Amino acid sequence: MSSPALSPAAWLRGSRPPSWLSDPKVLRTEVLAGLVVALALIPEAISFSIIAGVEPAIGLFASFTMAVTIAVVGGRPAMISAATGAVALVIAPLNREHGFGYLVAAVVLAGVLQIVLGALGVAKLMRFVPRSVMVGFVNSLAILIFLAQVPEMTNVPWPVYPLLAAGLALMVFFPKVTAVVPAPLVSIVILTVITLAAGIAVPTVGDKGDLPSALPVPGLPDVPFTLDTLITVAPYALAMALVGLMESLMTAKLVDDITDTHSSKTRESIGQGIANIVTGFFGGMGGCAMIGQTMINVRVSGARTRLSTFLAGAFLMVLCIVFGPVVSDIPMAALVAVMVMVSFATFDWHSIAPKTLKRMPAGEITVMVVTVACVVATHNLAIGVVAGSVTAMVIFAKRVAHLAEVTAATDPDHATVVYRVTGELFFASSNDLVGRFDYAGDLDKVVIDLSAAHIWDASSVAALDAVETKYAQRGKTVEIIGLNGPSARLHKTLSGELTAGT
Repeated sequence: MSSPALSPAAWLRGSRPPSWLSDPKVLRTEVLAGLVVALALIPEAISFSIIAGVEPAIGLFASFTMAVTIAVVGGRPAMISAATGAVALVIAPLNREHGFGYLVAAVVLAGVLQIVLGALGVAKLMRFVPRSVMVGFVNSLAILIFLAQVPEMTNVPWPVYPLLAAGLALMVFFPKVTAVVPAPLVSIVILTVITLAAGIAVPTVGDKGDLPSALPVPGLPDVPFTLDTLITVAPYALAMALVGLMESLMTAKLVDDITDTHSSKTRESIGQGIANIVTGFFGGMGGCAMIGQTMINVRVSGARTRLSTFLAGAFLMVLCIVFGPVVSDIPMAALVAVMVMVSFATFDWHSIAPKTLKRMPAGEITVMVVTVACVVATHNLAIGVVAGSVTAMVIFAKRVAHLAEVTAATDPDHATVVYRVTGELFFASSNDLVGRFDYAGDLDKVVIDLSAAHIWDASSVAALDAVETKYAQRGKTVEIIGLNGPSARLHKTLSGELTAGT
């Protein structure tokens, strides 16, 4: 089980101490996991800085402040938050057109919006994300992680390829020897030693950009505090808030499934907002949950507590400031091997197995494919999740629309026609309801029995009103019976009020 969320003060008081304080094995796992994640964060943060159009130090600062802050205020233990590509893509135009000060202001405002959305319960919307969308999200994530490594494997010196193969081999076979030290860390250290000792000329972390030499300093965004500034940054801040929350909540749900534990999505939403506000005031580019690094932390390294998240951020700054020259010499092939292994471990191979596809309903497969296609095409996980969820809703609505059945029977006295309606009545299924009655041929008294149906919306009430109107035009009466409590209340409230002139 994950360790309980405790404040630093609670840790010092000793009340309900986290597991890593009493179990040396857990402590070792968390420390080594944090170190591996920190090493993997460096080239990623630099790359995302380039996407956003800012200096590499900005992305590294953001990763540091996001990880350290979310470790305390977040809702999902062991999840890694840092500078991300999705956020970089959102805020890059703002930085390009208005400057870095406006970017920082947008990060702070995005954090405020995330706190508001979290308090309003936006996390509850996660229950409407279907499993097929979640599978598509995971698979598209794995594909994006792999595609992000492709540039590091093309047009490079030939020694990169044997180093890459050696790194993958180490991560596959080293765990069979011992699980005390994470295989990714062993792979990074061995490949770095080999390249330095043999003088092999291959791309290194230092080639990505200069590492910072000092800690970030807090300050206010360098912008005029006017309404015009707010109007300028607000659209970007809202987009960043939504994208960041969606990726973070989806990642939290994924970690919940992997660890068989529950986490507070509301607290995570608010925590992401606090972390972005802190990051903005320290001059960072903002961020959200990092799915690739989270998988390294949770699935590959076995971390389960907040300590690994905190140490990932702390180690990141220590590595950059204290051990910058050493870290700069790490071959990119070592880190690429780690991320390739993560992509293969993340992909849900069972979901595309022929046996699974044969049994899976066509609609579920369609939703998964739409999710993956949209994410890969746009490189935006949020767009894929929205597209997949909308597709799932359309398929569901189409499927349920045909579940409403209407059967007719004449009373033994041949004075009344009884129509029995079975199923769910909502905007999709009620559209065909009006055409299921024989207005001209029926007897003068018509009974519509809804005891086996449920009215969900105004469209269904309007359809029933239309049926009654058509019969009334022919001098026939209609009686609706069998309404359950909620349906009766909705029908009583809206009947006769949905047509102009009534």
